Amino acid sequence: MASDATITVIGEAMLELSRGSGDGWNLRYGGDVINTAIHLARAGDKVRFASAIGADPMSEDLRKAWEAEGVDTGLLIGTPGRTTGLYAIETDETGERSFHYWRGEAAARAMFDLPESGAMVDAAAQSDLLYFSLITLAILPDAGREALLALCERVKTRGGRIAFDGNYRPRLWSDAATARAWRDRAIALCDIGLPTLADEVEMGEADDAADAAARWGLGEGREIVVKLGAEGCLVGGALVPPPARVDVVDSSGAGDAFNGGYLHARLTGAAPAEAALAGHRLAGWNIGRRGAIPARDADAPYGQKVPA
Repeated sequence: MASDATITVIGEAMLELSRGSGDGWNLRYGGDVINTAIHLARAGDKVRFASAIGADPMSEDLRKAWEAEGVDTGLLIGTPGRTTGLYAIETDETGERSFHYWRGEAAARAMFDLPESGAMVDAAAQSDLLYFSLITLAILPDAGREALLALCERVKTRGGRIAFDGNYRPRLWSDAATARAWRDRAIALCDIGLPTLADEVEMGEADDAADAAARWGLGEGREIVVKLGAEGCLVGGALVPPPARVDVVDSSGAGDAFNGGYLHARLTGAAPAEAALAGHRLAGWNIGRRGAIPARDADAPYGQKVPA
C-alpha cells in the first residue's frame, strides 16, 4: 500500500565505485537521501528528489536510472560546468565499509545558488514530508544551510512534516562542534528524528541510546528513532530488535534502507514500533546484498505488511 503524501528528499547523490571481481570496479550510484528515496519509490510512494547534478552524459544517465526506479526528478537541476560527486567503497571481510570521496566540484553544493533554485525551493515547499540528513547540511555552504532550514520552516508553516537523519561524516565538517550546532538547529525543526547511536557517540554527544534520544528531543513532541545497528533501534524509548539475524554482505546503505522502510510504514498508518520492524526488514534485505541500493529481487520486502 502506498501513501497519498508528496515526499521530497533533498541532498546529494553521487556516482559509486565498488570492488568487483578480480581487479575490476563496479559503477553505480548512491548517496544517503537518494537511497532512501528509491526505497520509498519502490514501495509505491510519491517521492521527489531535489538536488543539483552535472549536465554531462553520465549525470543524465543517473537521472534516467532514478526515473526508472519511480523517483520524480522534476526538482533536479542540471548544472553546466559542475560535476556529480564520486565516491569509492571498500568492504572488509565482515561487511564493514570505508569510503573515499571526490566531491569538491559537486553540483549539489550549489543547489540553493543556481538560477533554477528559486523554483526548486518553491516546489519543495509544497511537500507533505521533507526528508534530509546531516550530510545534506554538511555539503552546503552556510548560506545554503540557512536556505535549507528556511525551506523546512515553509513546509511546516503549510502543515507539512520534516524528517531528519543525523548522518555524521567527520571529514565533511571543520569540527564536531560546528556539526552539532547545525544538527541542533535541524532537530529543532524536525518532526521525525532518525539518529544513529554510533554517530552521536562519535560527535561526543551521547553515552547510550536513551541519552541520544533525550538529546534529540524525545518527550518534546518529536518522534525519535535511535538506530543501534545489529541490536535494532530505540523507538519512543523502547527497544525494537530486528525480527531475524542477517548475515552481512555489505553494510552500505543500511540506515538509508531502514529510514525508507520506517517512513513508508508510518505514512501508511503503521504505529512507530511496527514501522521499526518494517525498517529492520528492509535494512536486513539490503545488507544481505552488495551495493548501497541492491537490484530489486523476489525477496525484497517492499509493500509487505509487518506482522503485529
